[in-house]
Amino acid sequence: MTFKPSELTAYLQQLVAQNLPISTMIWGPPGIGKSSIVAQVAQRAELDFIDVRLSQLAPTDLRGLPVAVPPKKGESLGTSTWYPPEFLPREGKGILFLDELNMAPPAMQGVAQQLILDRQVGSYRVPECWFIWAAGNRKEDRASVFEMPAPLANRFLHLSVGPDFDSFKAYALERRLHEQVLAFLAFRPTLLHKLNAKEPSWPSPRSWEMASQLHQAGLAVDAAVGEAAASEFRAYLKVYDKLPDLDRILGGKGSKLKFPEEPSGRWATAIGLTMRAGSAEQGLAGFQWLVEKATAEWVQLYASDLIGQMRRSNQLGALAKMVAAEPALQQFLKDYRELLGL
Repeated sequence: MTFKPSELTAYLQQLVAQNLPISTMIWGPPGIGKSSIVAQVAQRAELDFIDVRLSQLAPTDLRGLPVAVPPKKGESLGTSTWYPPEFLPREGKGILFLDELNMAPPAMQGVAQQLILDRQVGSYRVPECWFIWAAGNRKEDRASVFEMPAPLANRFLHLSVGPDFDSFKAYALERRLHEQVLAFLAFRPTLLHKLNAKEPSWPSPRSWEMASQLHQAGLAVDAAVGEAAASEFRAYLKVYDKLPDLDRILGGKGSKLKFPEEPSGRWATAIGLTMRAGSAEQGLAGFQWLVEKATAEWVQLYASDLIGQMRRSNQLGALAKMVAAEPALQQFLKDYRELLGL
C-alpha cells in the first residue's frame, strides 16, 4: 500500500498519539517530502526533532570516539570508553529521524542497526520517550542505495509514500507558495513529480517549492525543475493576460466579469481567488461570484480550499456567520457544514 503524503502524516500522528515507539521506515521517491512530513508531525505534536543524514556520516560519527581511561590505583592497565556524538538526544521527548538510511554504506548501516534494534550504540542509550524513524529511496528511483540487511528490515514498520497533488496543494496553500506555480500544477498535476535520471533538475514537490521562490524573485525556474517543465510553466503564464480582475471580484465588484472558458484559466482563477482572499469578506465575495458565474465543481473546489485558508487565519468563524446569512451559498457547502458549524 502506498500512502498519499496527507495519509502518511495522519498515520504517523497516530503512532505518536498512541505512544507506539515502533521503529518505522518510510520509503518513497526523492523530492517527495519525506523529511518534511516527519518534521511537521514533530512540530504539531510539540516534539523535539533531530534529523540525521546517515549517508553523510562515518561509523565513528554515530558510535562516537574511544577515549582512554587511566588505570585505577593498583591496576596496570587502563580501559577505554566511547564518547557519543553531541547530536544524539539525551533527554526530553522527540523523534530521532535517520534519513537516507539505505544510502549509507553497509558499515554505517551496521552501526545504525544497533541503534534501531537495541536503542543503544556503545555506552549510549536512546531515551525512552524518543521515536526512532528512518527514510530512504527505492531501487527503482535510481538512487545510489545499498541493500538493507534482513535483520534490520524486519525490525521496521515499512510505509511507502507517493506524490499526490491534493496533499501538495494543502501544503502549498499553508506555506503560501506562489499562486501561479500552484495554478500551473493544478492544471498539469502529472508534472508535480517526474523523475528524469538524465537531467540534474527535474520536477518534484521539493523542487517546485524552490521554483516558487525563484519565480517570486523574478528568476527563471529552469534550475529547479528542468527546462521541459519550466518551458510549459512559462507558456502557462500567458493565461494571466486574459484572467478576470481577481481583486475586483474579491472587492465585490465583479458582476460584469466572466468566468474563463478554458480549463487553464479556470484553474488560475479558482486558485488565485483562494490565495488572495485575505479576509472573510473577500472570501465571501469570491464565493458569491463563483456561484453566479461558474459550475458547481468549481464552487466546491474553491469552498474546500477557502475553508482551509480561513481556518489558518482564524477567520473561519466569521466566514461561517456570513455564509449562514446567504441560503443560496449553503447548498454548495453541504459537505462542509460540520466544519463551518452550520
